[in-house]
Amino acid sequence: MKQIAVTGGKGGTGKSTVATALAVSLGKKHRVLLVDADVDCPNDHLLLGIKREKVKTVWQRIPKWDFEKCIKCGKCAEACKVNAIFAPKEKQPIFMQQQCNGCGACALSCPTQAIGWDKKEIGHVFRGKAHGIDFLGGELKVNEAVSEFVVDALKETLEKNAEEYDFVVVDTAAGTHCDVISALQGSEFALAVTEPTPLGKHDLELIMKLLSELQVPFEIVLNRSDVGKANLIEKVAAKYGKSIAAKIPYKKEIMIAYSKGIPVKDKSIEELREMVK
Repeated sequence: MKQIAVTGGKGGTGKSTVATALAVSLGKKHRVLLVDADVDCPNDHLLLGIKREKVKTVWQRIPKWDFEKCIKCGKCAEACKVNAIFAPKEKQPIFMQQQCNGCGACALSCPTQAIGWDKKEIGHVFRGKAHGIDFLGGELKVNEAVSEFVVDALKETLEKNAEEYDFVVVDTAAGTHCDVISALQGSEFALAVTEPTPLGKHDLELIMKLLSELQVPFEIVLNRSDVGKANLIEKVAAKYGKSIAAKIPYKKEIMIAYSKGIPVKDKSIEELREMVK
């Protein structure tokens, strides 16, 4: 099994378009699993018209107070760095669970051990199948904050069945936060998707730095390559000894396929398929 990550520092560069098209192209001759690890804003199933089936609920621990033991000291609120606890003077603390990340600082700071644990539902893991490939994706519930927990649950499900496939294509979230790091870990190779704009240049440098730190080999894919200034990307790529490995043009046919939930077909995608193999 070879795991390939499709990532990018900036949102909207076409990362999901590349991931879905590459997975379908590889699926013509190989057993392929597409993993949508952009759990804050999953859309691979929409791009491929996949009907998802929920297979797992993701839970996060949250504190639970025993108010008979609570002495209303307010130390739990002082310890909470995400402001999920408000402690009015000489009154019981007020807990805002949607802001909680389950770190446990409140329980550790409580002098009377009045804080135990409960749990809350924060997301789900889904399966599906279409276009000759299998699909696995996660989705964070609205107003929840800790997406990396859903990514971790997604990876646990992946690891149980990964050896059934020749290729696993992981579509990460944009940026360089914890959820992206979690999704990248375990990948043997990555495609860094960018666009020929100043923001594309800036965020490409961030993701290249992260991939280098994680020691994940990568190549650069320039989407909408004939719009904007490609030399912006070439200059920042050269800092890491890289050039643009593949260029995807700005084409009406690609936009139409994208909007209709049809896998994108283009010569550039075929070139990517041969590159990652």
